[in-house]
Amino acid sequence: MSKPLNAVVTGSTSGIGLGIATAFAAEGWNVMLNGFGDENEIESERSRLAEKYDVNVKYNNADMTKPDEIQTLINDAQEAFGQVDVLVNNAGIQHVSPIEDFPAGKWDAIIAINLSSAFHTTKAVFAQMKERGFGRIINVASAHGLVASPFKSAYVAAKHGIVGFTKTIALEGAEFGVTCNAICPGYVKTPLVEAQIPDTANARGMSEEEVVQKVILEAQPTKQFVTVEQVGALAVFLCSSSASQITGAAHQIDGGWVAK
Repeated sequence: MSKPLNAVVTGSTSGIGLGIATAFAAEGWNVMLNGFGDENEIESERSRLAEKYDVNVKYNNADMTKPDEIQTLINDAQEAFGQVDVLVNNAGIQHVSPIEDFPAGKWDAIIAINLSSAFHTTKAVFAQMKERGFGRIINVASAHGLVASPFKSAYVAAKHGIVGFTKTIALEGAEFGVTCNAICPGYVKTPLVEAQIPDTANARGMSEEEVVQKVILEAQPTKQFVTVEQVGALAVFLCSSSASQITGAAHQIDGGWVAK
């Protein structure tokens, strides 16, 4: 882009979201961080990005299960930056359990954070993007938005929903310079993936090392984790003028997982 963009990245205090926020800051864009975690660690990361890349980096701790807090997040970004040019819906949680034991509360929370929050954020920015004739919306889905795995009913349902949502928003923005794409990573070495290893081990009756080698990396023909830097680079490209005709697509970055 010819001028710095202003981005909101949900769930960006660690993992993929922080990787995308870092990639944006490196491009000279202003970024609104969002997520949970230790306040001191978040502030340290926020100030580091701002100082290293000489950009405006803000933080809002909106709970992505609460629509009123989501609206406040967008309002704060608009007030801080003037407008929101890029929205990345990345916030997500996971729970691994056989369906007969799957807690109803976990289902509700996963659908709220992984799927419904994207509706609320998108609704809050879409009219202004259309009016300005430019916008980039990126929904971080997953390879699990295209294929399924056992014991992840809520996560797979939410990520499939995000892919469908992406297509609809792409069609609604197509004549207004607003693109909407999904990124579908395979396994990325993040706190979210690391946290589900013991749960998966318990569900499958395996050791944690067996889960990594025989379940996680077995799914990816390259036998390597995707990196947050690779996901961030793809997000930057999707926001560029070169990607203006790429919309409504689910971009796999999964080491060949879905090709099998």
